[in-house]
Amino acid sequence: MRIGLISSAVPLVDGGYRFIVDWLREQLVARGHRVEVLYLPFLDAPEEVLPQMAAFRMIRLDEYFDRVITFRPPAHAVTHRCKVVWFIHHLRVFYDLWDTEHRPVADDASGRALRAAIMAADTRALGEAHRVFTNSRVVGDRLRRFNGLESEVLYPPVLRPERFRAGAHGDEIVSVCRMEPHKRQHLMVEAMGHVRSPVRLRLCGASLNPDYVERLRETARRLGVAGRVTIEERWITEEEKAGLLEHALASAYLPFDEDSYGYPTLEAAHAGRATVTTEDAGGVAEFVTDGVTGLMVPPDPVAIAQAFDRLHGDRALAARLGRAAGEHVRALGIDWDVVVEKLLA
Repeated sequence: MRIGLISSAVPLVDGGYRFIVDWLREQLVARGHRVEVLYLPFLDAPEEVLPQMAAFRMIRLDEYFDRVITFRPPAHAVTHRCKVVWFIHHLRVFYDLWDTEHRPVADDASGRALRAAIMAADTRALGEAHRVFTNSRVVGDRLRRFNGLESEVLYPPVLRPERFRAGAHGDEIVSVCRMEPHKRQHLMVEAMGHVRSPVRLRLCGASLNPDYVERLRETARRLGVAGRVTIEERWITEEEKAGLLEHALASAYLPFDEDSYGYPTLEAAHAGRATVTTEDAGGVAEFVTDGVTGLMVPPDPVAIAQAFDRLHGDRALAARLGRAAGEHVRALGIDWDVVVEKLLA
């Protein structure tokens, strides 16, 4: 089959959506399909959103592909006789974040008209799809609430889960993801000022926000924990992730209202590691059950510190939660064979 994988992208910026697209391409090619990936740049400036949606809408792909699969918005606006949408999030500032400080325009007649036009265009483009999948129940609930559309959850797997190994538990809480304010690494660093055990923290990942990374370092210095907090601001390879998790005490992933469970959670589970997260982490709650596959606490440095100390003082608990996380992955059928079968049905 000739398959086009279509997504918007921020040039020169990596993110989980690129993993989903690129890893799916590898899986489809391995199964004998001809696959082309098309990334188109997208600027989220309010005045540019509708013109860019129109540009996606004008793309005609029927001549080249038997099926197209779209990912990051507004790629779903493309037209094709057999369009499958793997929807990973809305343009959230016009949806669930509208009534927050993240709203990009004034809540006046003009702003509300822009929001309504975007929502109407999304609803039309998504409604014409052959099938619509989401990467989490959270995103599926938003589609139902805002667009009146039903979807099926299709969890994205990691590429080669067998590379993750479960070694002996060390003293280090590991967090591997982009260092950005909404990922809230600052809560982890602040928690280290309250821990009572000799637990350590390692933050790894690239960042588009050097001021935030410097804030993390300054916080560690101010709290007197710089010697126990390692901050590596760089791209971490898949092999390095496996090595970091192999002997970690646990993984920590504290995003605010995340769209999905997040690759850090899944990678930790494949390595037999529990995840420490927070009650407001959104889609992460679909995977982390407190006391079963990880620890879920309020988004408060003291509560996070207590979770770190609890795992450091009870290695049997850390091991039990990690094993349960791995078993949960298998029970959910987070597997490329399942993904490919559903996307091509």
